[in-house]
Amino acid sequence: MKVTIIGAGNMGGAIARGLAKGTIVGAADITVSDPSEKMLQHLQQEYPLMNVTTDNRTAIGEADFVIVAVKPWLMKTVLAELPLQPQQVLVSVAAGVSFDQLVEYTASPDLTMFRLVPNTAMSQLESMTLIASRHATPEHERLMVEIFNEMGLAMMIPESQIEATTALTSCGIAYVLKYIQAAMQAGIEMGIYPKDAQRMVAQSVKGAASLILNNDTHPSLEIDKVTTPGGITIKGINELEHAGFSSAIIRAMKASR
Repeated sequence: MKVTIIGAGNMGGAIARGLAKGTIVGAADITVSDPSEKMLQHLQQEYPLMNVTTDNRTAIGEADFVIVAVKPWLMKTVLAELPLQPQQVLVSVAAGVSFDQLVEYTASPDLTMFRLVPNTAMSQLESMTLIASRHATPEHERLMVEIFNEMGLAMMIPESQIEATTALTSCGIAYVLKYIQAAMQAGIEMGIYPKDAQRMVAQSVKGAASLILNNDTHPSLEIDKVTTPGGITIKGINELEHAGFSSAIIRAMKASR
């Protein structure tokens, strides 16, 4: 299977690196196109077998999957210049660009399309990646999930849920980082060195996520295990609620739609 990625920026580059590290697509079967020769050189230095070019039209010539990872306002211009073939699969990483718009930009209503919503943890192969499909076969959907499961965790969703789930994942990762930053500040005030506080809090967040993902449990159950009657943890939990912690998270998620 041959994959072309249009765009070698933060997300396009992360996808290229993730694919090359995986087991489904080899580096020699990946082509990356971008106007910046410097970014392309960086990629090829890391993966010498990866193909790079500044010509989008040439890049997609033999591709089975064409992943377009450019800014949303560039999608119309970029897609209008791509001679996509009926057998090719288009994968859009542009936030807010609907399938209807992709059809308009490509003038290809029957083309198999996917909308991809990763987050920045893809660079660490820890992304929560959301995938919606149009005119895709079950085999295509399974392949997409398999590919992006190698870069974290991938889920198929209907397009109607993209806005809400983007708030939980792509925007949500920033809220988790904000918690880490705030907890670090508390640690520093209590006499912990910043770097030490950062590692402690980040590992605690990683551990909390692992408890949920690895055990199919619920946050409430895990909170109960560390909130003994009259203990210090329940006092902190109650302070969070008095300050509107849960409400603030809910409001932030809803504002991000």
